[in-house]
Amino acid sequence: MRRSQGRAPAAGCRRAGSLARVRSTTLEAMETHPREDRRAARAADPSRPTTSAAAPSGAAPLRIGPIEVSPPVVLAPMAGVTNPVFRRLCRRFGAGLYVSEMITARGLLEGSERTREMTAFDPDESPRSLQLYGSDPAIMRAAVAQLVETDHVDHIDLNLGCPVRKVTRHGGGAALTARPRLLGALIGGAVEAAGTVPVTVKFRLGIDDTLTTYLDTGRVAEDAGAAAVALHARSAAQLYSGVADWSAIARLKEVVTTIPVLGNGDIWSAADALAMRDETGCDGVVIGRGCLGRPWLFRDLVDAFAGRPVATAPNLGEVVDVLGQHVDLLAERIGDERAVRDIRKHVGWYLTGYPVGSEVRRRLTTTPSLDQFHQLLAQLDRSIELPVEHRNLPRGTKRGPQQVTLPDRWLEDRDSDAAPDARADALTSGG
Repeated sequence: MRRSQGRAPAAGCRRAGSLARVRSTTLEAMETHPREDRRAARAADPSRPTTSAAAPSGAAPLRIGPIEVSPPVVLAPMAGVTNPVFRRLCRRFGAGLYVSEMITARGLLEGSERTREMTAFDPDESPRSLQLYGSDPAIMRAAVAQLVETDHVDHIDLNLGCPVRKVTRHGGGAALTARPRLLGALIGGAVEAAGTVPVTVKFRLGIDDTLTTYLDTGRVAEDAGAAAVALHARSAAQLYSGVADWSAIARLKEVVTTIPVLGNGDIWSAADALAMRDETGCDGVVIGRGCLGRPWLFRDLVDAFAGRPVATAPNLGEVVDVLGQHVDLLAERIGDERAVRDIRKHVGWYLTGYPVGSEVRRRLTTTPSLDQFHQLLAQLDRSIELPVEHRNLPRGTKRGPQQVTLPDRWLEDRDSDAAPDARADALTSGG
């Protein structure tokens, strides 16, 4: 079914020991008003200086169960991006918690070669952080148990924010947050199976402007034993369009009081990360599209949270060096041919804002040879600086908005804890 534009029905059940009644999400919908003026002013001045970004007294470390994350920065799982190679590049620039690509619980249990490749970690990678997606509590519990029993992970993140139609139409992804009892069973089962391995939860504002669920989702996660929650401050209907409503992160922080609350959305620079922390009181930040083609953003974040000046944007020579390292690391892991294909999506992100011309981009994204790729990089003018007006430009997908599709009668029985159709576990990108 398609989301109607009428008022959302009352919420389902909340767990307090067992799952009891949750508050209606109607009040959440009434409270959600993006701070357009503040965000518009920020976007209108891309030349604003970031070299002065600093936390005067430093930043307290983020604690996720037994794991201390300092600075309080987390790499968001991104499909096709946050593989071991990209995580290694980011780790070279600074400390943080670097999460894998999203893995489906069903795929993990089925043991496909592709899934095994996606769950790989570098030998020196610590903590080993993996994001799981699933909609069936029994399947999720079994997948978590397998990861823990094989000592494969130190941290598990659950994706409850996927907005893709082929998932939500079957009751998966962001649609799960409309059924609190099912949500509690999913999170609670994962937490129990994980034992001492901390489980965190990432989700969105809700379905759309008429049905926001994030406060109830935060309460359910906290009651179910999650070690932390992270809010991407957009609805499923927004996808990646518009602006993130940072004020919602502040409201979630007021409601979820015993575990850390992390914020995600529209962090394009270290200054943005500090601004989110200061405006919302969040315990940490989750970095997604802002680091695409910019793994050095994590160096900037380390400096900013430590109260040190942040470096100016690198010149093209420095960018080319990192891009070359990226493709070489890919080649070591998956071979030259696959590496040259995989790096193509990264080229545009690395070169965002640099005046190199469309022909250079075209040749770099069509060459079939690793040697030719490096030859093309060598021909670029290394002295080119990033124009001030192009600093901190948004990058990555801007898809949206969309009309969210849910299963028939999905909202008529929000107290149900029945698992949705197995098709809800279709492998897709995260939230």
